[in-house]
Amino acid sequence: MKHWLWAVASLLLAGPLGAAAPQFDDLSYEEKLGQTLVVFVDVDSAAQVRPAIEAGKIGGVLIQWGNYSLQQTKELVAKLQSWAAKSPHKIPLLISIDYEGGTVYTPITLGFDYLPTNMMLSAAQDEEGAAAIAYLAGLELRRAGVHINFSPVLDVNSNPHNPIIGVRSFGSDPANVTKMGISLMNGFKAAGILSVVKHFPGHGDTSVDSHYQVPVVKASYEQLEQIHLAPFAEAVRQGVPGVMTGHVLYPALDRNNVATFSKPILQDLLRKKMGFEGFIVTDSLDMKSATSFCTIAGCAVRALESGADMILLGRYVKPLTVFKQILQQTQQQGLQARVEDAARRIFAWKEKLGLLDGSAEVPAPIEQAYKAELEKISDESVTLVRDRKGLLPFVPEPSQKKPTVCAVFFAPSRFADQLMGFSKPFLEKGWNIRTYNAALTPRKKDSQRAAACAKGADLLVLTSLQWADKTNINQKNAINGLIKENKNTVFISTMSPYDIKNYPEADVVLATYGLNKYALQTAANIILGNLPPRGVLPVDLQLPQEATSAADDVRSKTRTPQAAAKSR
Repeated sequence: MKHWLWAVASLLLAGPLGAAAPQFDDLSYEEKLGQTLVVFVDVDSAAQVRPAIEAGKIGGVLIQWGNYSLQQTKELVAKLQSWAAKSPHKIPLLISIDYEGGTVYTPITLGFDYLPTNMMLSAAQDEEGAAAIAYLAGLELRRAGVHINFSPVLDVNSNPHNPIIGVRSFGSDPANVTKMGISLMNGFKAAGILSVVKHFPGHGDTSVDSHYQVPVVKASYEQLEQIHLAPFAEAVRQGVPGVMTGHVLYPALDRNNVATFSKPILQDLLRKKMGFEGFIVTDSLDMKSATSFCTIAGCAVRALESGADMILLGRYVKPLTVFKQILQQTQQQGLQARVEDAARRIFAWKEKLGLLDGSAEVPAPIEQAYKAELEKISDESVTLVRDRKGLLPFVPEPSQKKPTVCAVFFAPSRFADQLMGFSKPFLEKGWNIRTYNAALTPRKKDSQRAAACAKGADLLVLTSLQWADKTNINQKNAINGLIKENKNTVFISTMSPYDIKNYPEADVVLATYGLNKYALQTAANIILGNLPPRGVLPVDLQLPQEATSAADDVRSKTRTPQAAAKSR
């Protein structure tokens, strides 16, 4: 679609231009039920949901990550809304997205710029910066036609062995999670994006992945209230629009049902005790922790009955078939009033966003401002975890030759364009640069090429990438082997900092909490002494005291007057 065509489509699809806005009471029961249902789409699968959208059986979509451009994303949204304009009452769709940074995001998906992980934002301890990032990112989402972001994650990652949350969390301290989460939420709010915080009442103390198993959190009610519920309680007090449930069992709250299917959790706790007035969203119902108990349609009905308002049906469903099953079951069980209550909440937000009367506006571009905020957050977040021998800032021994750095990145190839950010500071100081992008799960050839890169280098930099708690044994062995064989080595944990415990022999350790060009450039500048390390670990790694005290010594030696003033 040409750019001018997309612009025209955007104007037409913002709402029923020139026509009376649809009224909730004019909708049939089937249309009201449809307002509560959300299907998952991407560029390739969108056509499969077209009949359901045109029939008015679907109220929203969740755009899935894929390797396509921002222009393709905009065209997809315009196409989806053009189908909604053919529905009986021409009600636009709510377009939602999982734009939360961390392991749910890669730099080449949907065309949106890099979003720092929550743990990276937390390490920077910059509330205003986090809000600015969310505000600017939110404006770009709105420019693409997105209304809802399922973010921020308010899970307190109190369990280091959590296999699914990791850097998606702001950390292990409830007060810090609350502070940073509210900053992000307010930034999105200022941009006109509806935030949905997740995963209520807390997914941070789980030891299994809810995509594949049913997690059980055995914490007492008092522990839940003090640790896991605290960030959600504050978000509710500050008027968060949406809360997403977790498919997690909390025996202290409900012995029989995961939160998504629990009236005691959704109605008694969230609605009545905490006073939440926004809309409740289910996590995806195609996850094993939901389908262990019911079919997709059965799970949707259970969630609606328990108090959920927006139902994420998941991937690979046949929308019209599932809709008919949900319709039949809600009617048989006498849930019409509950469905109408849920649909009214969704419809009201469409009205507030200007979707029904065509008053929604498109923001101006913000690319340069966003880039500046990313660079600032990166400079504030990269953390020096330890420096046992005072290697940093690194000064090569005087010689006639140009110094050489070898950087070996253990990372998926889709991050290759981000790795170049590391080289710039070294090139500006006249260094020779050797780099090698080893496989995430390295084989013998990767170790051989890494060793060849390191041979004769003045400095060796090794980076790891671990998504959450699951250790990649091949990666661990390869990195430890290179650490033992080479002096003047700097190790950088580029995603979950919990993997630092796998490398006790690393004398110098940095943490970036995400693999992107901005953080890597900051890490290089810290190594060279161009910048002081400012980041603070947002989680307790239970490292030896000598590790943290050594890092503090380096911070004091390299801190500039400006940084010292900032710390005060």
